[in-house]
Amino acid sequence: MPQTKHKHIKVPAGKKVYFTSDHHFGLPGKLSSREREKLFVDWLDNIKHDAYAIFILGDMFDFWYEYKMAVPKGFVRILGKLAELTDQGIQIFFFVGNHDMWMRDYLTRELNIPIFFDPQIFIIDEQKFLLGHGDGLGPGDKTYKLLKKVFRNPVAQWLYRWLHPDIGLPLAKYLSQRNKLISGEYDAKFKGEDREWLFQYAKQFLTKQPEIKYFVFGHRHLPLKLPVSNNSTYFNTGDWLVHFTYIEYENGQLLLKKFYN
Repeated sequence: MPQTKHKHIKVPAGKKVYFTSDHHFGLPGKLSSREREKLFVDWLDNIKHDAYAIFILGDMFDFWYEYKMAVPKGFVRILGKLAELTDQGIQIFFFVGNHDMWMRDYLTRELNIPIFFDPQIFIIDEQKFLLGHGDGLGPGDKTYKLLKKVFRNPVAQWLYRWLHPDIGLPLAKYLSQRNKLISGEYDAKFKGEDREWLFQYAKQFLTKQPEIKYFVFGHRHLPLKLPVSNNSTYFNTGDWLVHFTYIEYENGQLLLKKFYN
């Protein structure tokens, strides 16, 4: 469930807030992972002049697991660029997804990026946003919800940590990529509002907190904008495997945009 303590952001004049998710770096897609990494760095360079805050809504990495003294190799261009932006005072917030849920505090310690493991309510310019990756929310996906409880269990994580990184990291990467390849075609099509679980979750949540203006999630891999009520809208960021889309907030409005065709 979302945290009850709301986080406030007041966006200065001339500045924007950006939302992005589902990059799955490490996984080949329409372009190679290295090509997509360079595109994402180009995007960060493109927005850094007016970005006040950036929300990364999960699955930036197709796999991420932190041992006490080891993290996955690679991604140096991305991590270096994120460090540059936080050093310049741009706020970056990271929500774990189903592919990088075993992240701990590496990004916080090294890059000063807060990490969230559950949906959060942010108040941006006095408007309430419910933000998260989106996995396991809504009425469907019962098998995954059970697996998520296992993967998030501290005992299961402790046991996995006893695998040497040369075994544990390749094994988890293999399983992660099999899962993405299996679900990719399923993710590609709009299922109708009745079977879009995140949209249904937003509708249900709105009955408890009708003041939510924007629901913004990832996970779905399909850029979406759907009205939840007369005063509330559900957005999905899409992905950086096929769509290369993101969401931009300025002066109280959200816009879905595309960076690469």
